[in-house]
Amino acid sequence: MSGVLETIERRLRRLTEMQRTRAVAQAGAALREVWRAGKQPDLVKLRAHLLYAREEGQQPPLTHLLNPRGIALRFYLLAVFEAHCRLNIGEPWKNVRSLARERLSWSDFVAIDGAYDTKTGAYMPDTKQERNSEVLRLRQIQGALRSLEDFDLGRSLVTVPRAKNGGRRLYGSFSLMSEEGRGDLQTSHAYTVPRKGWNGKRTLAFTIPADFFLNGWVQVLNPSEVATWLILRELSQYAPTKHDEEGVYLYGKRRIEDFGLKRDAWQDSCHLLRKLGLIRYYSQESREGGDGEPDGGIVSSGWGDFFAQQLRDRYEPHRYQMTDQGLTQDALQGCIKEVTLLRAEARRKRGASVPAQPSGRTV
Repeated sequence: MSGVLETIERRLRRLTEMQRTRAVAQAGAALREVWRAGKQPDLVKLRAHLLYAREEGQQPPLTHLLNPRGIALRFYLLAVFEAHCRLNIGEPWKNVRSLARERLSWSDFVAIDGAYDTKTGAYMPDTKQERNSEVLRLRQIQGALRSLEDFDLGRSLVTVPRAKNGGRRLYGSFSLMSEEGRGDLQTSHAYTVPRKGWNGKRTLAFTIPADFFLNGWVQVLNPSEVATWLILRELSQYAPTKHDEEGVYLYGKRRIEDFGLKRDAWQDSCHLLRKLGLIRYYSQESREGGDGEPDGGIVSSGWGDFFAQQLRDRYEPHRYQMTDQGLTQDALQGCIKEVTLLRAEARRKRGASVPAQPSGRTV
């Protein structure tokens, strides 16, 4: 429990620092300026190849982008959003921005909390080398580009050219690849804005509301939460009638084999996404506009309910519906509120798990 509490406290500290420095607000302002000056898309289309493997036995690109400390998944989604603001459907992507040090550069689109010193409990301690928020954002972007390129040559989501002398990466000249990856041919599969479509078996592309980017959700959700939300979103558009009438779900075997999401990460992500108003349990009440517990949920304590819950967990996973109205809210404020509540809950559980110490008195 102490490890869980430490993780929650670290996240709350980072969110609070981004609130203090207005990092999320400033990144959102930059994205909104690009959106207003461009095509102002209400929806951003994402190819389902990002979530699903091209061939049986392979892992999808998404599986390799779940590092909780990295921003690779975030950066790729931000690049896709920027492309929708600038390009027509089918128009090939070409980088028109610097990584940093220019207005509306890529580093303007990313919000981070900065360097934290655990010994002093302070942010941005003095160092011998130059270190400010712009430098740190640039390093994060460079790390994201390495992650997006290195996990698999054929499925890399960016390509970064090398200098002739020594092979140094020229990060500022990176190219964005399609969601299915670079491909195995000599000519790479460069990114283009997709059409929303269907091939009879699988969703070719699904949509994300622009509010996901403009209201800060892309900045404050961690990679497993973003992945969980994207998976549920694609499922909801793959089977829209089922989503509306029954909700969508994901069995454990498929969750692990197809997406590489562990049970705890999935359950924790669904829990927070529901608290944030981005998804809800399916129930009869939800069809009428409420958010009740899922059908078959535990309503009282007892061994009968316990075994019923075990059977439900095994054979009947929670069913979810998307609630896009939650995206219209301020992401940072909502996330700080819910993570604060999670911290209080974790503290109570840790206190309850510590056995009472003997008082030393004798009777």
